[in-house]
Amino acid sequence: VMTRQIAQRVLGLIDLTSLEANDDDDKIQSLAKRGQTEFGPVAAVCVYPPFVAAAHQILKSTAIHLAAVANFPTGAGKVYAAKNECRIALDGGADEIDLVYPYQQFQNGDRQGAEDFVAEIRAFLPAGISLKVILETGAHPTAALTIAMADSAVRAGADFLKTSTGKIAQGASIEAINILLDRAKAAGRPVGVKASGGIRTLADAERYLDHADQAFGRAVDRDLFRFGASGLLNDVLAQLSGATDAPGLASSY
Repeated sequence: VMTRQIAQRVLGLIDLTSLEANDDDDKIQSLAKRGQTEFGPVAAVCVYPPFVAAAHQILKSTAIHLAAVANFPTGAGKVYAAKNECRIALDGGADEIDLVYPYQQFQNGDRQGAEDFVAEIRAFLPAGISLKVILETGAHPTAALTIAMADSAVRAGADFLKTSTGKIAQGASIEAINILLDRAKAAGRPVGVKASGGIRTLADAERYLDHADQAFGRAVDRDLFRFGASGLLNDVLAQLSGATDAPGLASSY
């Protein structure tokens, strides 16, 4: 019973994601339909800006948020290019932007320039659009750097602090999530946290969820915590349907 309850909670926290070179409108529309499960909806669907409009056709009458990435995945683009990606996403119906923080610029010493980049995007976005800032924590050599970058993202107006793009070897880690949870709590305003990169099983997700609940002092909802994932939904649905031995569905239980 406990596993089912956790699976139900995790389901509602998933940002169901596809950010692949072979994405097209049909694939993204199938993804959007998958997000509306018999056990309830995922939190959001996250795609590249050109596919937002296709996803919006499927999701516009649902409670599922629609997110698009910008400055993705290297964080090394120009601010005008990121604004253009945001404009395409907003025109298509996105209500969340997952922006890669210029983490290499920050690491190379131009901390103010990197922070200004994020602040400029925040100012460009309408007030009701959620800005999730991807720090790419797996590329940070020290915890101190992660702390400094998280605080910078908060100052620049981030609504969420997110670990990873999923495009480098090191994705989310408990260590990184604990830092982001700590800095989100210290923000003095509501800031959520998103764990992404390598979270594929309910057992993986449950560990992160426990830390989030402890950090925020309550059972977190999608306004405070998300999982960025593509494969996690399979395991969650397997647990909810009782088909833990279903072929091709990895289970940790």
